[in-house]
Parts: sequence; structure tokens; C-alpha cells
Amino acid sequence: MRILTRYILREVISHALLGGALFTFVLFMRDLGHILELVVRDSASLTDVLRIFAYLLPNFLIVTIPMAVLVGILLGLSRLAADSEITAMRASGMGALDFVRIVSIVSAVAVGLGLFNSLYLAPRSAAATLALEASLSSSQASFEVQPRVFYEDFRNYVLYIQDVRPASGAALWRHVFLADITQPANPNITTADEAVVVGNDAQTIRLHLLNGGQHQTAPNDPNQYNISTFLSTDLPIATGSQEDPRLGRSDTPILALPLTELWRLRNSSSDLPGQPARIYRIEFNKRFSYPFACLVLMLVGVPLGISSKRGGKSTGFVLTIVLVFIYYFLSSLGVAFAKTGKLSPFLGVWGANLIFAAFGAILLYQMSRGGIALGLFSSLGASLDKLLARFTRGRQLAAAGNGNLDIATILRRFRSTFRVQFPLLLDDYVMREYATNFALVVFSFSTLFIIFTFFELIGDIIRNRTPLVTVGDYLINLIPYILYNVTPLCALVAVLVTFGTLSRSSEITAMKATGISLYRIVSPILITTLLISIGLFAFDEFYLPAANRRQEALRYTIKAKPARTFLRPDRQWISGQGGPSGTPMRIFYYQFYDPNKEVFANLTVFEFDPATFTLHRRIFAASAHWNEHINRWAFENGWERTFSGDTIASYQPFTLTTFPEIREQPGYFVKEDRPSQEMSYNELSSYIADLKQSGFDTKRLSVQLNRKLAYPLITLVMAILAIPFSLSMGKRGSLAGIATAIGLAIAYWVIDGLFQAMGNVNTLPAILAAWTPDLLFGIAGTYLLLRSST
Repeated sequence: MRILTRYILREVISHALLGGALFTFVLFMRDLGHILELVVRDSASLTDVLRIFAYLLPNFLIVTIPMAVLVGILLGLSRLAADSEITAMRASGMGALDFVRIVSIVSAVAVGLGLFNSLYLAPRSAAATLALEASLSSSQASFEVQPRVFYEDFRNYVLYIQDVRPASGAALWRHVFLADITQPANPNITTADEAVVVGNDAQTIRLHLLNGGQHQTAPNDPNQYNISTFLSTDLPIATGSQEDPRLGRSDTPILALPLTELWRLRNSSSDLPGQPARIYRIEFNKRFSYPFACLVLMLVGVPLGISSKRGGKSTGFVLTIVLVFIYYFLSSLGVAFAKTGKLSPFLGVWGANLIFAAFGAILLYQMSRGGIALGLFSSLGASLDKLLARFTRGRQLAAAGNGNLDIATILRRFRSTFRVQFPLLLDDYVMREYATNFALVVFSFSTLFIIFTFFELIGDIIRNRTPLVTVGDYLINLIPYILYNVTPLCALVAVLVTFGTLSRSSEITAMKATGISLYRIVSPILITTLLISIGLFAFDEFYLPAANRRQEALRYTIKAKPARTFLRPDRQWISGQGGPSGTPMRIFYYQFYDPNKEVFANLTVFEFDPATFTLHRRIFAASAHWNEHINRWAFENGWERTFSGDTIASYQPFTLTTFPEIREQPGYFVKEDRPSQEMSYNELSSYIADLKQSGFDTKRLSVQLNRKLAYPLITLVMAILAIPFSLSMGKRGSLAGIATAIGLAIAYWVIDGLFQAMGNVNTLPAILAAWTPDLLFGIAGTYLLLRSST
């Protein structure tokens, strides 16, 4: 019995570790890009980044440990049942409860790990995350400033710089424009040729300004204007409350509370300021309920895994998806009801565990005595297999019924018509296996992403009473985005599984024995994957942007946020159009702009010497409107000042005037604020060109523009890389293939995220940032493929 115990535990644990790694990897993907950008900005050391990963991991493990246990039990036992090993074990005298006893070892260990994680590691990691965010806040503020883009996250300041240079322990800015908007109608302006930026403390940064000047106006007296120049001066700036750097979650302060403090707060007789006591009771119960979910999921998983005799892993995987969705749906639903007071905190948090425990007890009882429920589940796998086989055969029969044509006849006519030797029947066989595996993997990963997305939104759905029709419409429109993002990973897994299966069954050896080269064997896979890559680009070019716009609008509806407008007439700072060398640089500032009437209110125009960046003219107008007859802006009720060093060279008030040198058209001041995924390649290219001349940062968009070409091709690169790995797996089976796929996918996404971050901060040109991961993995895959035995 000890040998069988070790054998069953090894099967369950291997699948559990694989599933846990996959689920944790999916959760990490949301924060990976931002974390890697901290590295390339030098705003966080490599040690800090490793600490961030370590701090995030415990919060993810709270959710993924129970999921990993369920995956391990269902897939492990399903595999044993499919190979009739469960039948042999039961014939040798093992009873139904013996399997529960053996598998309960894994569940008990998982409960212990889960309790240690949720009660000890997770609170400390959340507290450490808060401390790390505070320590990084000032450095983040200084390094997030990008050249030729208006930065408005400093408290009461707007910053514009033309160039950024790296410096040891600091940042070096050239041609600095700083507007103090404490009084928005009369901003005080500071300009400098250079600025050295160093972190002062967690709340401020210090600017050491060189060769500049300050311009101040009186709020109620336009005739009063003060100018001062300096060779050097220091200016501290409060960083304010920055955007959440996404190192943690919005409820991190509650998660950071130790268990003793949480116990004290949960027993408070009245609600506390800012947080009702009920919230603390919910969090206290959650710290125990998720670890003990390993036991209740085990009670359900063992009978279902053993009963899936014919379906094998297909049944196990489908049951995993279904049970994970049901459990976390019930759990999220209960927590949402508990937060609104419709359920007690204990019942809301523990309700899913109680339901699954009762269901598991019923299934265990039927496992020993037989029952209808297990009979239904045991036939599920066979039904799935029959459905797939009927689908593949049905197409052939339909073709034969419409003209007595089968696949072989179609292929023969194709080859005779075009006089080519592709595809042969062997090619058709390999492509069919690959296409089947690819479709199954796409379905599996898409379902997982939809489930995770649904879990994220369930609280908003209940709180805002979103109709289920809206939720369904959102998830349907989300599917194209998911398909686009998971296709390369699915191609990788499909190639590994396909060639791993062919190698394990010695079919690859048989093909080689007939004189067929390995390169000829893999050619149908590569051709099919190339077509998928081309289709992926066409999909992104013609359909995906519209689908992304729809799903983004529906997401705002679910979250009860005001509909996001793409047009931004309220953008108050914008740089003028570039001109020939020597043309003054121009910055516009206004408090209001009506694009329909083409009218400004409180418009200020700053003109700078492009060589020294000193302010040499300033124009203010209470209003300005576009005159179509003269094709110019008409400025009303304002003044014009020109400067020479620290003196005012001229001052000219006006009632109505025009400035022919200001050539910007009305449409120039209405810019579209659209994410790159909501535009096609041509639209994004035009959008970047439009923003560049307006002085907005386009590095991130340029990286995404190049990725629209590079990303579809990574599907082919992944297939090339997967082939030698699949051939080297030998008899180890699909489990080793999936584990290899996860490892390669993690490597790719880390490298891709790192190079994207380097492109975003201008460390690398956009084209290198987008294409380098393709080149690296393509070279590695080609090298390994050429070294494979043909």
C-alpha cells in the first residue's frame, strides 16, 4: 500500500504544482510590465524588484493554493482512471475511502501552507508593500517625467522638459518649463536651461535649477509683472499623492493588519471611522476560509476524479474549470452580500465552503454505494470525446454526401491542379492533430481568462446591480482581446503536445524510417502557424480595435463610471507646432476651449528661444476665437510682453488683434486620447504623428506600433522553439510538455516585458524594444531545431 500511496501522491502533486504555477503566472501578468519598468528606469534596484515579486506572491497564493489542489486531484485521478489504474487498485482491495485518505495528505499539507501564508506571510507582505511604496514614491515621481510631455502629477505644478539625460543617483533635465498653478488664472513661470533632480524625502523632490528665470504676474493688475534671473537655485516640489504604482491592491491597508489587530477590530461594538467593523469581520473569516477550501474541494474532487473513467484528462480539465468557477463565484457572491449587510460575515465568507462540503459528502456517499450524480459525471468525458470525434467525422461525411469527396480526394485534386507536393496525406494528419490541440488549448486558456475577469468584476456587478445581459455582452466582446493575447502561448502548447504525443507513440520514428526528414515533418506545422500569425495581424488590423472599444465601454458601465470620452477639449497645456530651425518654441495654456465654437477662454501663449529656452514673449487674452475670413486667431482683451534677459523689452495691451505667426488650426487643439489596442496599425501611426508635433510623449505608442507587427510573428517563433523541446521529451508525455510550455512562456513574457519597459523609457529604440524578443527566441529556436536529429 505504501508503494501505491507514493504513486498516487506523486501523480496528484505533479499536476497540482503545474496548475499552481500556471494560475500564479496568469495573475502575475497583470503587474509584470509595471514592475519591470521600475528596473529599466533605475527608480528601483534589482533587490527592490525581487522584493516586490516576493511581496505580491503571498496574496496570489491565497487564491491559487486551493485551485492547485483541485487541479492536482482531478487531473491526477482522471489520468489514473482513464488508464484503468483506478480499477486495478480497487480490484486489489482499495476502498473508496482509501483514496480519500491518501489524497487528504496533500490537502492537509495545503491547508497548513495556506494558513501559514494567509495568517503570517500575507499580512507582513502587504505591510512591507506599503513601506516599499512610500520609499519609492519620490524616486518614481522624478523618473516618470518624460521629455516633451506635460507632467501634471506634482502638487500645484505643471512641468515640461525637452530632454532627459541619465545621471548617477539623479536625473538631469534640459530646457525646463515649470508653471506654478496655485492660482490657475495667473500661473507663475520658472524656466531653466538645466535642472538636476534628486530625491529629498518620501514626499518631495529637489530641483537644482541652472541658468534660468522666474516670471510672476499680479492677479488683478496686468501692468504689474516681475522678472528675476538666476545662475542657480534650489526648488523643492511636493510629489503629492501619486497614482497607485500597482505594487499592491486598493485594500492593502486592511490586508496588512496582523491577526491580533484584526481580532480586536472585528470585535468592536461600533463601526470605526472610514471602515465599518463588518469589513474587519469579513477579512478575519477570509483568512481562514480560503485555506480550508483545500479540504472541501478535495471532498468534491476525489469522487469526480475517480469516476471519470473514459474521459481522462479532458474530463478532469473541464471539471476543474467548472468547479473553480462555481466555487469562486459563490465565494465572491457571499463576500459581496456580506459587505452590503445582506448576509452575516461568517455565512457570506464560509457559504461556498459549506455548500461544497455538503456536495462532497453526497458524492463520497455515492462513490461507495453508487448513484445518479456520479453516473452523470462518469459519462461526461466520453460525451466530450464523442462530440469531438463526431465533429471531425461530420465534416468529412458532409463533403462526401455533397459530391462523394473526402479529404484524400480534395488533396489529390489540389495537388494535381497546382502541381505541388503539399499537402500530402501525412501533412494533413499532422496538421489535423495540431489544429485539434490548438483549438482545445485556445478554448481552455480563454475560459480561464474569462473566469478570472469575472471574479474581478463580481463585486461591481452586485454592488451596481449590473444586468446580466450587460455582463454577458462585455464578456463576449472581451473574447477577441483574449484570443489575440493567448494565441502565441496556445501555439506553443499545441506544438509541444502534438509532437510530444507523436514522439511518445513512436510515430515520429516511423515517419523518419520511411525516409522523411524532420524538417519535412514539421513543415505543415510551421506553415499552419505562419497562416495563424498572418491572420492574427489581420484580426488586429480590421476587427480587434472596434471590439476593444466596445468591451472598454461596457466595462465602464459595469463599474458605474462615467463614460470615457476620447476627445479631450479640456487639455489645458499643449505645445505648438514645430517649425524650421530658429523658430520660437511655443506653449499654449488655457482654462477652457470649446471645439464646437472654436473659442478659448483665458489663453496664454509662451514663446521661448529654442537654443537657450529663455522666455522672450508672452501673450495673454481673456478670449480668442477663430476667424474663418482671415484664417487666423483673433485675440481679445489682453496684452503682449517681450523680454530681454531680466527686463521687459515691450508691453502692449490690446482690445482685438491677431498674430499671423501663430498658425495652429482649431482642430490642432482637440487631441484624441485613445489606447493603442483600440487602433489599427495605420490609425496608430497617424495618431503618433499627430501627437509628436503637439509635444506629447509618444515613446510608449511607438513601441506598441512596432509590436503590432512583432507580436503576431511570435506565434511562429514559439512554434519553432517548441519543436526541438517536444522531440526531446521522449516518453515523458504531455505533462512535461505543458510544464515546458509554462517555463518558456514565463521566460518570453519576462523578456518581452523588460524590453517593452526599456522602450517606454527610451533606453532602447522602439523598433528594437518590440522586435528583440522575437529575434532572441527565433534564433534560439532555429539553433535548437538545426541541431535536432533529422
